Amino acid sequence: MSAWPSTSPADGALDGRPLQDRVMLIAGAGGGLGSAAAVAAAEAGATVVLLGRKPRRLDRVYAQVQAVGPEPLLYPLDLEGAGPDDYAELAQAVAQELGRLDGLLVCAAHFPGLTPFELADPASFARAVHVTLTAPAWLAQACLPLLRQREDAALVFTVDAPERVGQAYWGGYGAAQHGLRGLIGSLHDELARSPVRVSGLYPGPLRTALRARAYSIDQDPAACGPEAAAAAAVTLLSAAGLAWRGQVLDAGNPPSTSEGVRKAE
Repeated sequence: MSAWPSTSPADGALDGRPLQDRVMLIAGAGGGLGSAAAVAAAEAGATVVLLGRKPRRLDRVYAQVQAVGPEPLLYPLDLEGAGPDDYAELAQAVAQELGRLDGLLVCAAHFPGLTPFELADPASFARAVHVTLTAPAWLAQACLPLLRQREDAALVFTVDAPERVGQAYWGGYGAAQHGLRGLIGSLHDELARSPVRVSGLYPGPLRTALRARAYSIDQDPAACGPEAAAAAAVTLLSAAGLAWRGQVLDAGNPPSTSEGVRKAE
């Protein structure tokens, strides 16, 4: 996970723990990227709130996080069935238990697989849009009052490549991904003068269960583990993420090149 420099000495993180004493909420913490990002955030000093829909997966991530950093908190919640009141209750619980929230990383998404639009199950299409776009928006809305209380707070959405998911058969997931980039741009404009910075993370092709629904292993030699993307997530959640405000960081490119920057629009 050393592929990304997380901070500079000016960030006050000379010990290599750029998230020291910060509280980070990770949605989709049971997934491939979410679990790796949770471990990386804990290694960087953060107290992590693990949000996901499968308690057994969260238990495994809990053990991994506890082994490398502060004791995390578990919050099982199914984004598909949760409503705005549930997210408000979550934010209230974080405030009561930890007293603060310094960052939100959204890794949750739903992709049922490549399907011709005419043959797609309407409920599955709606589920993909809701879990990938609407639910993260509701979660962010509920957490914003807490994030605004910090001097430096981060709101990070994980996004896919628009040139890929805008092609045939990506359905509701592809449509939601384009909407997610629009949400990043809109929130950035709204919060540009606030302590809350909004950015996106494109992790690149990862070996995850979600990607396996579109590509078989032998067709996907570019896919890799989530370690570099998890390190990039820590960069965006830390004070160093200020450089990426309103942008999408491409974890597949070094941050010193122009290819590593994509405007959210």
